[in-house]
Amino acid sequence: MANQADWSLQGNYFESCNCDLVCPCIFLRPPTQGFCEAFVGWHVDKGHMDGVNLDGLSVAAWLHSPGALTSGGWRLALYIDERADEAQNAALQKMFGGQVGGHPAVLAGLVGEMMGVKSVPIEFKEEGRSHYLHIPGIGKNVTEALEGEDGGDVMVSNHPLAVSPGNPAQICASTDAHYKDYDVEWRQNDKVGLAAPFAYHP
Repeated sequence: MANQADWSLQGNYFESCNCDLVCPCIFLRPPTQGFCEAFVGWHVDKGHMDGVNLDGLSVAAWLHSPGALTSGGWRLALYIDERADEAQNAALQKMFGGQVGGHPAVLAGLVGEMMGVKSVPIEFKEEGRSHYLHIPGIGKNVTEALEGEDGGDVMVSNHPLAVSPGNPAQICASTDAHYKDYDVEWRQNDKVGLAAPFAYHP
């Protein structure tokens, strides 16, 4: 069976969406505007599938959910790091397409329309409290973590909806988020962002 593939991914992810602070979707509540549009990036620090090394590669997605995220019906565009060779690209498409199980399969099960998959240059950086994703000619997502009462990060843990199960989410605000592809033109600032380590496996 496909989900018996030997694979794992771990690294860091972040996103920003059109919800106000703090995003009600992670508490299984409707989005603040009735729909959700998000720009998401993952960077793999360490990963493999059936002997194919995936260390250092990045993946990004833009999605539109017409209502509550758990209701599905998402439109999703997937972007694979152009540095991936043919085997690496195929492995990442299988993982994020939900073909080999694990949490990515849960997310993929909510997609109603795959807008497309492209191999593109992806720049993913995290410095201090800043998170940065850039796909030249397509979009950019820059977020800054909020400062808490004690000067540390603002974290939400044990939330029922997560791109990264088991990890607390760092709450951020978008400072420069825009996307243009597949006849979609999207731009926003000062909306919610989330960031966390992730670990995916079958």
